[in-house]
Amino acid sequence: TDLPRSPPAAAEPRHASPAAPRRLREKLRTAARMAGPPAHTAPGSRQQVQGGERRAEPATGAPAARETRAPFRFDYERFRRSLRHPVRGRRTGEDPETRARRMKIKEMMKFAWDNYKQYALGKNELRPLSKNGHIGNMFGGLRGATVVDALDTLYIMELEEEFQEAKKWVEKNFDLNVNGEASLFEVNIRYIGGLLAAYYLTGEEVFKSKALELGEKLLPAFNTPTGIPRSLFSPCSGMSWSWGWASAGSSILAEFGTLHLEFLHLSELSGNPVFAEKASTSQLVLNRVEKPQGLYPNFLSPVTGNWVQHHVSIGGLGDSFYEYLIKSWLMSDKKDSEAKKMYDDALEAIEKHLVRKSAGGLTYIAEWRGGVLDHKMGHLACFSGGMIALGAEHAGEERKQHYVDLAAEITNTCHESYARSDTKLGPEAFRFDAGTEAMATRLSERYYILRPEVVESYMYMWRLTHDPKYRQWGWEVVKALEKHCRVEAGFSGIRDVYTTTPTHDNMQQSFFLAETLKYLYLLFCEDDVLSLDDWVFNTEAHPLPVNHTNFKA
Repeated sequence: TDLPRSPPAAAEPRHASPAAPRRLREKLRTAARMAGPPAHTAPGSRQQVQGGERRAEPATGAPAARETRAPFRFDYERFRRSLRHPVRGRRTGEDPETRARRMKIKEMMKFAWDNYKQYALGKNELRPLSKNGHIGNMFGGLRGATVVDALDTLYIMELEEEFQEAKKWVEKNFDLNVNGEASLFEVNIRYIGGLLAAYYLTGEEVFKSKALELGEKLLPAFNTPTGIPRSLFSPCSGMSWSWGWASAGSSILAEFGTLHLEFLHLSELSGNPVFAEKASTSQLVLNRVEKPQGLYPNFLSPVTGNWVQHHVSIGGLGDSFYEYLIKSWLMSDKKDSEAKKMYDDALEAIEKHLVRKSAGGLTYIAEWRGGVLDHKMGHLACFSGGMIALGAEHAGEERKQHYVDLAAEITNTCHESYARSDTKLGPEAFRFDAGTEAMATRLSERYYILRPEVVESYMYMWRLTHDPKYRQWGWEVVKALEKHCRVEAGFSGIRDVYTTTPTHDNMQQSFFLAETLKYLYLLFCEDDVLSLDDWVFNTEAHPLPVNHTNFKA
């Protein structure tokens, strides 16, 4: 059962389990510490979780990335010439109101960045009320999460001076030789994704070299009998282990299923196939394992490759796995037919078993617990309107309109969760039971931590349909953020969306700069700014290019 959770006072994993601890364990669970970076030699040991106990086991040597790499150079200039649209678009013939709204969102980004720089530069997030920085322990000693998450947003918004400040910090201060307990998933989507996107947008070598160096430090997490990685790793010692709260040492679907985009690009830029091979193993295991009713449960054993319990969610613990299936196909220039089939089959099962319509006519995606539906939808699940819209664009003609309609209905439901609150911001989760529709019924679900998923779906729905209501809904979010979340020194989450005098949680999440403000900005841009013909967004909204060709120099 879900344990109640108060609003987090720390960086929030995008796919946080309601039962997850709000803080990772402070202390590194390892006695061994290697002298050199783990990727250059086989890691010394790995943590094996069996029967609730951890014991160190000898590692099965991860491929030593630098030893196997052939001389390789990625031809950046040729890559840039292959793009079908200028990265920042052509900006022709837009109306003054749209431009003014976009400029307002740019001002919000500058305000968020300037306060982070003043009070917290080098820390992971800004605490805007106390005007200091927060490090947390989700990133294993890595620093500057907001810097790396903000790079591409600053660049796209043409905040040139601020982009150079962020780049300078990465060059001079971003230390990868740290000892701590890091989430493989969070480091991948925020740091690897942010660095890769910054490189592809600018061609600055420092971003590529840091991404590849950090990518090598992730490899020991894959040293398991199945090749399914464990959730946590130490960047220095090469040890890995599972979340303490995850059943029987299992790995989480949304975590090991959300590596494909970034790891393929690590191979693309390094010439080293090991990254792509690691990511593809997860897809192979998932393709082979039997799916109850065609659904993918959230917990899988990295030892046996079997499901650990039958909880299915399109929100936290499951969400971005589905997103990466359709995006893997798109990023492959529509060549990865296996990913497309897995997506199509999963969506069919979701529609059959999880999609429901409330008495009031709202379409939502329930959660599934061993065959019993839980009629709730998390804010995290609100990305699904955008995902289904993205997939609809490429469905067969007979199914395309069906999926456009489904995407619009789910996005409308998520909009209702905002419209029905006093602040016009949405709760962490909302329910459809006991006469309640699209509202939180539990105190522990009433908070809003600057999450992006609803505006993400507005952006995709705008690009697919150009229905002006999506821009209007996005502007309502801008006004609500300004009214309720903007404080003297940044933006803060709030503890209760159902009161017009909310208490702030004193945290400016890094994903607010990476995702929420970027998607809002793109909603008021022309479609050729980060065109979906050229780019696929990772689950932290970092744009990665579609592989139109091979750019080996």
